Amino acid sequence: MTQFDVFNGDGDGICALQQLRLAQPMESQRVTGVKRDIKLLSNLQAADGDQITVLDVSFDKNRDDVKRLLDAGARIQYFDHHFAGDIPDHPSLSTHIDTAAETCTSLLVNQYLQGQHAAWAVAGAYGDNLYASAESLASELDYSEAQRELLKELGTYLNYNGYGATLDDLYFHPDSLFQRVQPYADPFDFIEKDDAFQILKEGFASDMANARAVAPVIETNTHSLLVMSDSAWARRVSGVYANEQARSAPARAHALLNEMSDGTYRVSVRAPLDNRSGADVLCRAFPTGGGRQAAAGINELPQDMYDNFVEAFTQAFV
Repeated sequence: MTQFDVFNGDGDGICALQQLRLAQPMESQRVTGVKRDIKLLSNLQAADGDQITVLDVSFDKNRDDVKRLLDAGARIQYFDHHFAGDIPDHPSLSTHIDTAAETCTSLLVNQYLQGQHAAWAVAGAYGDNLYASAESLASELDYSEAQRELLKELGTYLNYNGYGATLDDLYFHPDSLFQRVQPYADPFDFIEKDDAFQILKEGFASDMANARAVAPVIETNTHSLLVMSDSAWARRVSGVYANEQARSAPARAHALLNEMSDGTYRVSVRAPLDNRSGADVLCRAFPTGGGRQAAAGINELPQDMYDNFVEAFTQAFV
């Protein structure tokens, strides 16, 4: 029997898997990629009796491969908070899926493990821009303001590392970053002892300075849209900068478009924090779109659909 751990390469995926393997240590073959690489089960070949744990990737986008792997005799445990669609009833499929806007996969795993490694769930929630949920759990753990700030930084930087068109855009391959995190039951020890934290902190600061210099194409009381250049820094920072924009203007919807080398746009959308819904519906209306209620995206928006997207975006969230 082979254990496979399939996880999104962002902070939520890493923090979710970290909790699970601290509580349930086992050798596994890990499958991951950049944050937008979500059809991860297509890379998997499993045999009868194999166990597959999936963390923070859309069930809807992997539905056919879930069926294929179940038919091959694998058992699948699925944790996620993205749009799932219909979930089949199968004796070898166990799902922990909740699409509520205020939760993420790290929080779902924390609930499943009854808080065994909750500090990592706090970091994961901060990284997914769920500040209220992270603060609530941090309060239960009686963390100081300084401790909360460190976990906020950690989650943000882990999340930041997952963005990019290809692995070459990232500072660390997500699996390499997980392996650096894995020895540390206490995230504060990782922050203190592993230089990955400082490397990501410095990269984040540089990329965010570049992003903040970009003028919006649209900026109203209800909507903001930015278009960023075809560059590695812009691809790395797209998601975390969209999160910052959402926090800075919680009544406003935000769209951040990255120009890509093939002529398409990669799109990140954030629903207003005052009403965390609708981002997934907007993005799923376009090919390669998906996500969750509060935060969603489109992997490849053709240039000739740009005007259609702008119209749909400005008519949404009103």
